Amino acid sequence: MDIMMPQMNGYEATKAIRTMADRPDGRTMPIIAMTANAFTEDIQASLDAGMNAHIAKPIVIDEVIKTIAANLR
Repeated sequence: MDIMMPQMNGYEATKAIRTMADRPDGRTMPIIAMTANAFTEDIQASLDAGMNAHIAKPIVIDEVIKTIAANLR
């Protein structure tokens, strides 16, 4: 999930996905933040919005693979 989108930011989009009444899978699908915002409070904001994990840019491909693998069910 991109945090800095123009119409709806990633936090808002995640909250909307998590509460979609007609899509119960929205509550459980993995959502991973990918953003240049890398401070502790940014990570916490992603988790508070309902995301499963947070990856900071610039990305490290091994971390991306590890994070995706950890969140697959």
